[in-house]
Formats: sequence, C-alpha cells, structure tokens
Amino acid sequence: MARAIHWQSSRTLAEFRLIPGFTSLEAAPENVSLRTRLVAERDESRAIHLNAPLLSAAMLAVSGSRMGIELARQGGVAVIPCSQGVEAQAAVIREIKDYKAGFVAPRMIAPQMTIGEVESLREQTGYSTFPVAGEDRGFLGLLTRCDYDPVVHRDLPVSERMIPRDSLETLTDVVDLKEANARLVEGHQSVLPVLDGEERLLYLVFRKDVQDHLHNPLQVVDEKKRLLSIGAINTRDYRDRVPALMEAEADALVVDASDGFSCHHRDALEWLRTTYPEVPVVGGNVITGEGFEFLVDAGACAVKVGMGSGSICITQEQKGTGRGLATAVLKVCEARDRILERTGEYIPVIADGGIVNARDVVIALALGADAAMLGRYFARMDESPTEKLQINNRVMKPYWGEGSARSRRWSPERYRHAAFAEGVEGFVEYAGKLADNVGMMLDKIKAALSACGCVTIADLHEKAELEVVSGLSIREGEVHDVYLPNETENPARRWMT
Repeated sequence: MARAIHWQSSRTLAEFRLIPGFTSLEAAPENVSLRTRLVAERDESRAIHLNAPLLSAAMLAVSGSRMGIELARQGGVAVIPCSQGVEAQAAVIREIKDYKAGFVAPRMIAPQMTIGEVESLREQTGYSTFPVAGEDRGFLGLLTRCDYDPVVHRDLPVSERMIPRDSLETLTDVVDLKEANARLVEGHQSVLPVLDGEERLLYLVFRKDVQDHLHNPLQVVDEKKRLLSIGAINTRDYRDRVPALMEAEADALVVDASDGFSCHHRDALEWLRTTYPEVPVVGGNVITGEGFEFLVDAGACAVKVGMGSGSICITQEQKGTGRGLATAVLKVCEARDRILERTGEYIPVIADGGIVNARDVVIALALGADAAMLGRYFARMDESPTEKLQINNRVMKPYWGEGSARSRRWSPERYRHAAFAEGVEGFVEYAGKLADNVGMMLDKIKAALSACGCVTIADLHEKAELEVVSGLSIREGEVHDVYLPNETENPARRWMT
C-alpha cells in the first residue's frame, strides 16, 4: 500500500527571522499602513477591511461584547464564539452593533413613568440620560440625572421634570461623527438626539463619546458607522444559529472547526452560499493547500490556517494531527497564489494558533498571511469576559480551550462526536487594557515593515526575505547572560551558568 510520508521539517513561527531591507523615507513607521482585507469580495463597496491585522479568537474566555467593542475601535475585530446558546451569542453581536461608534441606541422611557421608576432603571442600567418618547418612538424630551431629585420628585411623572423637545437642539438623519461633533462643539448640550424625518428617535450622540471615537481613527465600522462584529458558527446547528446572527446584523461569519477539511464544513459553506449569498464567510481551519482549495471551492471568502499550535490546544498530543503554523501558512499561501493566478480572485488567509506577540504576527504576515487570530494574547486583557483572580501574589485571568472539558460541558451538542478533550484549562497573567497593549503591538509591526522597506502588508508579501534560524540563534536573540532582579520569571536564568 502506498503511503504519503513527508520528511521535510514542519516549521514554527519562532524558527524564522525577517531579514531587513532598505528603509526609505516613504517607508518610515509613521507612513506604514496595516490596513488589510478580511474577506474576498468582488464588489469593492461591500468589501470588509481591518485597519489592524488582528482578530480575537472565537473563545468564551476571550471574545465577548467588551472585547468586540474595544478591538473594533482599535482597528481589529472579535469573533464571537458559538459555544454558547444562539440567543446569547446574538445578544453579544447586537450589543456590539448597538454601540455604533458614538451613536447610542437609546433606552427610551414613557412620559407617564414616575421618577421613582426611572431611578430604579438608572440603578439597573447605569444610564444617567433617558430620552422620553411617545407612541411610535415620537421624541418628546430628555431626562437626565440633573433634572430631578430621587426623593423629592419620586412620585412625579417624567413629563413634569424632563427637558421638553422644543428646548433641545436635535439632529436629523445624521450618521457622520464629524458632523455630530461640529454641532456639539457649537452647541451647549452634552448630548444630541438624532431623529428621522418624522421626529422619531433614532440615536443619542454624547459629546464625550464623539471625542473619544475621534481619537480612535483606526476603528472599523460598517456602512451605517456601526462597529464591525463577526459571529462564529459550527457545523452542527448552523441552520438555527445563522438566522439569529443575521437578525443581529453580524457583518460576517466564521465556520469554526479544528479541522475544516471535512464534508460537514463543505455542507455548511454550501448551505450558506445558497441561503445567505450576501454574507461573507470565513472557513477553517486547514493546514494544507488541498484543504484551502477545498474550502474556497465550497464558498469560503477567507480561510483560517492552523491546527494544534495554540497554547492550550492538545490536538497534536491527542490525535497526532497537525502542522507547524509557519509551514501551514506557507503551503496554504502557495495554494492561494495559484488560485489568484488562475482566477484573479485573492482569498485572504488568517494565521491562527500559538501567536502570542508582535514578532509572531510579523512572521505570519511575512509568510503570506493577511491577518492573525490570537487567543491567549487577548485573554489577558481587561476586556476579556473573565474575572481577575489573585494567584500566588499575581493577577491572573482564567483561560480555557474551546475543545476543553469545560467548553464541552457548556456545548455538548457541538462536541458530541468526540469522546475526549482537545484543549485544557489554565490561567494567564493579566496584562491591562487592550488599547495600551494593541497600540504597542501595532507600533512594533509597523517598525518591522519599515525595516524591510515596506509600506503595506502587500509590500511585505512581495519583498519579505526570511531565513530559518538555529536554536543557538534563537538563544542569541533573547535576553541572556544577565541577571534581571525585577523579573518574577527571568528568561535570562535559562542561559546563566
């Protein structure tokens, strides 16, 4: 019997180094753009781009509404996991879309409500400003925390304490933040109601939110200026899950599977292509050119690459299947280039698994990827859904794999086909706010492109020169032979004699 045995080495990202090229004035770091296409789309007006080549993994310990909002504001996007109930996942998507990059979907109150009822609602929601609306969302006025005393006015109706419509400046059918900001700057209000042509309330625009968003120029939004949001689906309940995610207005979908080279994945992609042809879908994961072509033929608009290389994934240990991520990206991108030459269609590639820092992202991009998906990196952030814990005098956050026993208990339908876990549970050290960490990572990636004389990721694909390094070279490139007394876990100690 013939057997296909590959004797060449399977390479990891850590085994490569990027050789610098000539840095011109044009390629200065401040001129580097990390804008990248997320999914293939023949109609450019419907194309989805990221301004930072980063996606947070579809994991319950990583991607919730806070992660989705903050990462989109920084130019990337969160993939909301499907290892939860359909309605719970749709609610997260909806919360991200409702944030609307400065335009807030309001919680309206009726004019006959009492101040006491409003105060209870304020305590439940944390909101301090409520629009007052009549039937059919007709705008009547605003009630803020400054407009009443919760004790003195407790039994009065809202209509007696609100600021009436005639005393307020409003906007009509405005979805541009700069225009809203200009009106706020010239006016005396801290909040502006946005109405439609029939005086129905659409949104509230707050001065502090607009200023905040204008300071985040990389944020990625849809045609209605709402933050991008992506939902993951599995190959089991997609017929029930997808309609709910579409109703929540997800911008794209990711068919999330550890092995995407399967009949189940093909069936899901073909059903999506037939039932929701307007929705861009990312397929994955695969680690071969053949698997990539299989997903593209089935309808994938982008493909995730990687198997078993994540920090908490044990697929390679359990089943012996997998491939070093660097080799997987190289092989898939070779197939991507063949399809491009044959059809003229460019299918983006997303590197996924074991990417923990800016260096890894840079190497993945240089090998041909268009973006990188990270789990552990984002799990450490303040915006991940888990609570901070104190362990051995260190601040930690829980982190578990989607194939772990914990996820399998929460989503038995998804994992009923496997009798064993492919992931573990653990903790990662808390790293602070996402904006601070991502900002630094993007600076490092831009500096790397600049060192290679590249202004865009497409330039890096064309010009990158990489070489495989030895174990001693890796050692030489790390901190070594010094003592760092302030480091809790000192990497230099490995090399000290």
